[in-house]
Amino acid sequence: MLHELILALNGHPGGVFIKSANEDIHVVTGLPFLHPTEEALLNRLCRLATHYCHFQNFIRQYGNAPFSSVSGGNLHGIYGRAVCAGLDHVLDPYRKDLLKLEEELLTDKNLTPAHIQTSLEQYQLLFPALLAALTQILQQKAHGGLLLEILHRASQCGMVHVRAAFTKMMFSCHSVFYKQLSAWLLHGMLQDKYAEFFIQPAASKTPSSASSIETEDDLALSATTQKQIHHLLAMSKSGEVRSDDFQFCLNAEMLPSYIPPRVAQKILFVGESVAMFERNRKSSSSIYTGGQQQNGSILGERCDEYAQELLALSKQPEFNLMQFDATIDRIRTYVAEALWVLVVEQAGLLSQLRCVKDFYLIGRGELFQAFIDQAHSLLQPPPSTQHTSSTEYDVNVAFQCAARKVMVEDESLMQKFTLTITLPDTKASQAGKGADAGVESGWNCLGMKGSVDWPLHILFTPGVLSRYNSLFRFLLFVRRSQAALQQCWATGMAGSKKHHAPQVGKRWWLRTHMAFLVDNLQYYLQVDVIESQFSILAEKIEKTRDFETIRIAHDQFITSLLTHCFLLTKPISHCLKELLELCNKFCVLLQGQNEQTLTEQQQKQLETIAKDFQRQTSLLFMLLSSMRNHAASPHIAQLLLRIDYNKYFSTSRGQLTNFEATSQTTQSSLHREA
Repeated sequence: MLHELILALNGHPGGVFIKSANEDIHVVTGLPFLHPTEEALLNRLCRLATHYCHFQNFIRQYGNAPFSSVSGGNLHGIYGRAVCAGLDHVLDPYRKDLLKLEEELLTDKNLTPAHIQTSLEQYQLLFPALLAALTQILQQKAHGGLLLEILHRASQCGMVHVRAAFTKMMFSCHSVFYKQLSAWLLHGMLQDKYAEFFIQPAASKTPSSASSIETEDDLALSATTQKQIHHLLAMSKSGEVRSDDFQFCLNAEMLPSYIPPRVAQKILFVGESVAMFERNRKSSSSIYTGGQQQNGSILGERCDEYAQELLALSKQPEFNLMQFDATIDRIRTYVAEALWVLVVEQAGLLSQLRCVKDFYLIGRGELFQAFIDQAHSLLQPPPSTQHTSSTEYDVNVAFQCAARKVMVEDESLMQKFTLTITLPDTKASQAGKGADAGVESGWNCLGMKGSVDWPLHILFTPGVLSRYNSLFRFLLFVRRSQAALQQCWATGMAGSKKHHAPQVGKRWWLRTHMAFLVDNLQYYLQVDVIESQFSILAEKIEKTRDFETIRIAHDQFITSLLTHCFLLTKPISHCLKELLELCNKFCVLLQGQNEQTLTEQQQKQLETIAKDFQRQTSLLFMLLSSMRNHAASPHIAQLLLRIDYNKYFSTSRGQLTNFEATSQTTQSSLHREA
């Protein structure tokens, strides 16, 4: 009977130890030669046999092929095969103990079931823990990094032999992990057939059909990934590829908890950088002429050194985060410095940033002033839906003419920055018709598009350029309003000594307040915000040799601009846009009115504009005052200092003086002058 028990423990039930309908192995009940206590002892040992059968079935089902089906779901990937290999390795001591017990039974026929129970007692705790982990894997249909996470959590226990077993299984999975990691870090290759790595292409799709998966080398690229890479390389050669076509991202679901996100970000950065060099090494004539280019990798001679370090880490029986982080950090530091040399010294990052400031941030004020004068009649009416391309062409011609007027001689620079006309969504414009009264003007559809050469595209991504475009629209709006108010003043001064109608005082009182607000806003944006933040960015670039530090500083620069320009603060942003719209309405109303008496309808429009302007300035002052005391908003105090330097707004609480009283005072002064 004991020999049959050994066979049952090895997964082969017989006549005494049978398998029930629910796949459990147990001793046949009612045997006359078994005492109830012996039957209970044997059934306790049979639980080990049941667990072992489950383990064997799991290994047979998922250990021979990378893709299998279970319970209507899918459990696939090379990490699953690694789990099976590790589980089989964990079960080896159990099989050896059974073999040893068989030898003892052949030597001593007087051994009892209690002796077998004593010899296998350690597995009474190990096997349930293993079965619980495998059950969790099947229930969650886990693969890739999720498997590592489940095994890691299971290993966090106080039982030494249980922890050692899960550590062995994790070691088996880490052998796959380090192969993927080495390919990514050293060669920029994402060898991930089944989307199991925690780094994935930003636009990739996880394979979902079993028929599309082949049983080739575990670390070979999938056909889908290869097609994507070939397609992107072809696009890069033809100049059609965007800078974000090669971007990768972190998949948080596949990142084990024992690898911190900061370390994962380093791994992502290194792999993206190496991949960028690998793509451009043969497909384009890179300006990078260092030794890395000749050796085919940005790592150069360090590639073999880092490969040996990763190999040594993969051979460690237990994952060591400190050594792992130190190795990744050494690779990241080397790559970051090499990228800094490439981007800052050889690609001229500061020069590119100055160009961005001159064009996107309206740094060349004389250029855009000339453009506003040149394109006023072209963009004042609403753009035609059928002739958008022709309008865009005419706008760019006007932009080129303005550049020639202000002596911008660099033609290649002008070709990198072009103006675009983007028609608004009809439904959205109708829904917000009250708030966006000026959406029909061609100026409201104007944007800028910039082209960036390799390798600066890793900093100036489409998302970054889109945020620059938002800044450009707002800054051009302010500049255009300022120019309109100045032109209105110049036109009105032509007849100021010939006509002294009562309406004249109202106009100039309102225009003076509008110009005061817009001029101070313009000075605040260009000097206190753009120039100040740009000097901070340039200083950070010059003081570091780390590319990641530059990228973070550049992101902080854009965020600071958006924040200090109030584009991220909707109430203030909306209030400023309403004020600028009122300024434009005022200038359109007075266009061509050389100090002559306005019609009754025009006078009513002027009074409406004055009241709306007074209400919006009061609202703006209230919003700025309520947020000025926040420690995180020093820029608000700076703007208030510009528009409230003499405490006029403070004493009037943002309210302009009485419209009629001011007009009477202005009229009296005009009569005295007459």
